[in-house]
Amino acid sequence: MPRSYYVYILANHSRTLYVGVTGDIHRRVAEHRSSGGSRFTREYMVRQLVHVEITSDVRAAIAREKQIKGWSRAKKLALIEEDNPEWKDLAGSWTR
Repeated sequence: MPRSYYVYILANHSRTLYVGVTGDIHRRVAEHRSSGGSRFTREYMVRQLVHVEITSDVRAAIAREKQIKGWSRAKKLALIEEDNPEWKDLAGSWTR
């Protein structure tokens, strides 16, 4: 069974964005929500999962993360709103 890798975007109430990559989306979202994630997500309380992409290729996941990080804010917002126009928390109750 091939392993899955996830490129994800988290947001806070004022739509500050964080882009990351992980091999375990459930664990990583839980870390961000418990303030065990990155310094940036702790400082800005960025905890809502608003976008996620899945691949079995770790190199593709890392490349996609870098690509999205290089985009303008407007392009990132458009990506989120394409599949999640209401900005719902895609993690739902995973870690609550």
